[in-house]
Amino acid sequence: WGVFEGILSGVNKYSTAFGRIWLSLVFIFRVLVYVVAAERVWSDDHKDFDCNTLQPGCSNVCFDHFFPVSHIRLWALQLILVTCPSLLVVMHVAYRESKEQKNQEAKGEHCRRLYPNPGKKRGGLWWTYLLSLLVKATVDVVFLYIFYRLYKNYTLPVVVKCEIPPCPNIVDCFISRPTEKNIFTLFMVITACICILLNLVEASYLVGKRCREALLSRSTHTHTYTHYSIAPSSTGGQLF
Repeated sequence: WGVFEGILSGVNKYSTAFGRIWLSLVFIFRVLVYVVAAERVWSDDHKDFDCNTLQPGCSNVCFDHFFPVSHIRLWALQLILVTCPSLLVVMHVAYRESKEQKNQEAKGEHCRRLYPNPGKKRGGLWWTYLLSLLVKATVDVVFLYIFYRLYKNYTLPVVVKCEIPPCPNIVDCFISRPTEKNIFTLFMVITACICILLNLVEASYLVGKRCREALLSRSTHTHTYTHYSIAPSSTGGQLF
């Protein structure tokens, strides 16, 4: 909780409106749902995985085949990796603040500041922020693909048929609470898709804003140059 609280309070200072929505969505609809509900739903997945055979080892082998990696562990890894890029922004701002402090200690408090606003997304910080957005979207996409490959269509069947040795023949195995697990899986997939969309929208917003500022700056520069170079002469009205 302390780690996520630090991420939320630190990154919120330097995020856009889209970034704040993304943080709220991750913290409330993904982390809290994972901690409060999803972890308990999957706590009995191995214990209550029943197969209609008494052959020793058959249930364990079948469970390992159909559940190579638990949903809950994959989600935990996904949440950790998807929040780590946000720390890059906080670390970059901390680096700027440290550099600014060392500059003032060396040249005095009234010297020219290196970063008037260390948290302003300009220069390297802009690239760091944009990179963090792309990495977060990529992490969610990769994990959605992993879930799709491991669990077709993100759903769990009520009964699975297993014929892996040492099972004596084709046996039926029953998953614990498949409907409830499917509901939580669908919820987590939808929230991940929304987070991907928010990251891409925010990245597009940053790039569009930067392009607009560049065009306005060029237009202002051109207008100023034209104003001073094409001016009427005070004597004969000749244009220079």
